[in-house]
Amino acid sequence: MSMRMTLLAAGLTLIAAPALASDDHDNPKSCFADFKPMTGDVGEATLPESAPYRLASSKLSQMTIVARDPSQANRFDSGNYDMHTANETGPDAGRYLFTVFETDRAGIQRTDLRTMQTTTIWASPAAAPALNSHVAFDASRWTPWGSFLTAEESWSDPGQPVSIYGRLFEVTNPLAEPKDIRMVHRDIIPRVSHEGLAFDKHRNLYFIDERNGSHIFKYVPVNPHATHGDHYFAAGQTFVLRVGDGTVKEATGEATWVPLTNFNGAPLPGTVVVTDANGVRGLDGRATPKLAAFRGTAFDRPEDMEIKTMGRSGRQMLFVATTTNHKVFAIDLERNKVSLFASRDTIDLATGQPVGATFANPDNLAIDADGNIYIVEDQPGGVEDIWFAVDKNGDGVAEGVAKWASLSTKGAESTGLYFDRFRPDLAYINVQHPDSGVDRTIMLLAPRSCGGKPDRD
Repeated sequence: MSMRMTLLAAGLTLIAAPALASDDHDNPKSCFADFKPMTGDVGEATLPESAPYRLASSKLSQMTIVARDPSQANRFDSGNYDMHTANETGPDAGRYLFTVFETDRAGIQRTDLRTMQTTTIWASPAAAPALNSHVAFDASRWTPWGSFLTAEESWSDPGQPVSIYGRLFEVTNPLAEPKDIRMVHRDIIPRVSHEGLAFDKHRNLYFIDERNGSHIFKYVPVNPHATHGDHYFAAGQTFVLRVGDGTVKEATGEATWVPLTNFNGAPLPGTVVVTDANGVRGLDGRATPKLAAFRGTAFDRPEDMEIKTMGRSGRQMLFVATTTNHKVFAIDLERNKVSLFASRDTIDLATGQPVGATFANPDNLAIDADGNIYIVEDQPGGVEDIWFAVDKNGDGVAEGVAKWASLSTKGAESTGLYFDRFRPDLAYINVQHPDSGVDRTIMLLAPRSCGGKPDRD
């Protein structure tokens, strides 16, 4: 029974037939949404690590395209593969897949999707705690002007010694030879524990501080049409999200963006400004929104984020996964309204009942070619799931979620689900920190009969 049939049989009056959550029902571009929702756990180590996912559709297949060599005999590869992006614009668009190492000596690798050769294009000069070290790269985002962004998921709490981390970096020439790679700290962005990054249609940049009781931010550049990062990050204003009066944790409803800097990026009077051991000065993005004058709404471990354009209207919605309390929020960027998109109260489309504790620790988010939202849990292999969300009316509240895939690898979690922008029948996901030490990038394949954009090659 297909997902379409399953949803109809469930008798969920909130969901109008047809059941798939595509913005373009007559011309679907992705076959990843054609499946029967799963129930139950896959079980630890029940599948080979080279093909570790139980998939909800027999039409989907999987294969390893990158496997870490723990000995690092041929290249630097410190492991903990995290989020993905591709070169989405420019020369050879879609040819290269980028991911990062979330370790105490961070780095960036690039996989040529034509040759399937993987190269480490940049690595930190030293491991933590050296002053020239870089740690815990997590984010991967292609910029509108054709460069690569990543950032460190590590920052200090108020009252602790000031960390040297919490930085956002731009690789200005990500297709270059490794010896020529240029990595730049964009210090106009406040210091936080970074994970998700997202650009809206106006080229504003959204980011988070990944911590319990922390916040969601927006950077508005003075020059949104910049053709390189030196201009984009030269001047701009940073804001923190406040829902209502900001005093209620994880509140929903009407929201405002509270400025933390002026238009040129200088911290406003009264904000918390710190200087690290390298002599780098910057706005403390964790401490400042806790002050009454700059209060932001607190969320418990905001992590990944994605932006979806809602059909022909062009209205955009920012989705943010918050791990601790098992929630995903949707922020209507035009109406400045925050909704609870998915939680343990959301209907499980396999059962017709609230999904409950089987939905745990949402971490990563992804969007397929039809605009469907996927939610990746941060749980151990054996019980970790990836969920497909249905929001038929586009109001930012999912009518249901369906279990789409489950990971079996012992000691691992999934991260970095990324749907290929040029081949809607392909997606990529990383298997991070398995007990075996062999991190993997897995390619997921759907039938090519779905149509969509032309082939990359």
